Amino acid sequence: MGSERAHVRAAQRGSASDLEALFRLHWPRAYRAAYLVVHDAAAAEDIAQEAFLAAIRNLDRFDRRRPFGPWLHRIVVNRAIDWTRARQLRGEAELVDAEAAPETRAGIDDSLLGALAALPPEHRAVIVLRHLLEYTPGEIAELLGLPRGTVNSRLRRGLDALKEQL
Repeated sequence: MGSERAHVRAAQRGSASDLEALFRLHWPRAYRAAYLVVHDAAAAEDIAQEAFLAAIRNLDRFDRRRPFGPWLHRIVVNRAIDWTRARQLRGEAELVDAEAAPETRAGIDDSLLGALAALPPEHRAVIVLRHLLEYTPGEIAELLGLPRGTVNSRLRRGLDALKEQL
């Protein structure tokens, strides 16, 4: 955590090597979060990259007393939800992407990925954050800017829907 804060401070002062260090440190989980919400490897890569760029552009407003990862995940998950909603509005079908990197799918079988893909993006996001990225409901509420009760409700509805499908 201390080295992360040092990287953030240096990156805020313009250090390219510290920006790169933040990228290397947070890329795997950012990509995994995006992938588990959108179920499309190429889109997840784009979303995670765009989220990093947005974070870099707004780094001067980042509160260094807070951890960088949750702030980045908020950007990633919100962009992934927006992407999924836009895809649904366009009427595109969601397919489970079998081409995703193995570490992204590690420990998650195809039936669970398919069931996750069938959930509304808001439910999918809170389940991914809670059960796959291990954030607490309070942290999720803060990440997504939602009341804690809304997070709990989405978790319950999403888990109930997964239970029915599986």
